[in-house]
Amino acid sequence: MGGGVRKQDGRWVGLWRERGVQKSKVLGLCGNMTKTQAREAVAEIAKRAKDSTNTELFGAFVEGPFFDFYTRKWKGSTHDKNVNRIDVHLVREFRDCALDTFRRDGLQDFLDRKAKKLSFSMVNHLRWDLKQIFDMAQAEGLVRANPALLLFTPKEAKRKERLVMSPEQVAAVLKKLDLRERLIAKLAVLGGMRPGEIFALRWKDVAETFVEVHQRVYEGVLDTPKSERGFRKVGLSPGLQADFQEWRELIKPTDLEAFVFASEVGTPLSKHNIWCRNMQPRLKKVGLQWCTFQVMRRTFSTLGKAAGGDAKALADQDGHDIGVSINVYMQTPLASKLELVKTLEKFILG
Repeated sequence: MGGGVRKQDGRWVGLWRERGVQKSKVLGLCGNMTKTQAREAVAEIAKRAKDSTNTELFGAFVEGPFFDFYTRKWKGSTHDKNVNRIDVHLVREFRDCALDTFRRDGLQDFLDRKAKKLSFSMVNHLRWDLKQIFDMAQAEGLVRANPALLLFTPKEAKRKERLVMSPEQVAAVLKKLDLRERLIAKLAVLGGMRPGEIFALRWKDVAETFVEVHQRVYEGVLDTPKSERGFRKVGLSPGLQADFQEWRELIKPTDLEAFVFASEVGTPLSKHNIWCRNMQPRLKKVGLQWCTFQVMRRTFSTLGKAAGGDAKALADQDGHDIGVSINVYMQTPLASKLELVKTLEKFILG
């Protein structure tokens, strides 16, 4: 690394190189400092840059600048999952590797190896993590090009089956649950709500025909929804309205700030506890223990589509971007496909 100066518009501009990349910075007005002082200033900058080469190692860069910046953006649940995934699968693998030694083929080989053991979703997340890390490294001038830009998720990675309940299975689930758990399940499968949103509901959020979502709870910590689309009014079906009224009459809340589903000490119920202690054991008796909260939300989108629901309305109800709602949550039952080809055949052949 070397340093030099030049005059530009009455100012001294310092020039130096970091890992082959030209850098520059305005040092001060020519009238306020001599050329010698300007040279000394840029020499100090170049020296500090040279002394900070440890940030050019993958582990130090990720655990330093990368996490420092992105953890300001990630919410609690996202933060924990992202940090753990990146630490376990990337930092432990590449900690002492210099950022400018990475090549596309080597990173693709890494993803190919991971695809033999991990799910498609996990490998796809790792692919995105690598791209984001090297995007930032490129922006910082630590690499000339992003070696992760063209990576792809190997087709060999295992894709989890996205389970969805049939209308008969939904009815069986609701029949097996008591009022409180039935109301929780209905908010997920008929209202499209996330469990964190359900357990963060307060009585002040419950109107006659809708509930207003402006909060969620994760691991006991209250926070705002994951995205701007999460702030919304969730429409309530007549059956949900009746269940809310029955639940209100049963517990007789006196404080609108109280949680709809509160523990004995007034905090939101734990999703894990309510599922493991009250819901899953009952559903297991009828072979429906696989009907988790995620399955319920996916069922909302899928059966909502099958029932002729508008895709935009379904996405707005469950708080998703319409693309995510269609491509990730909505599944197409075989019966719908058969009806489609039957209609198409009739249209074409008469």
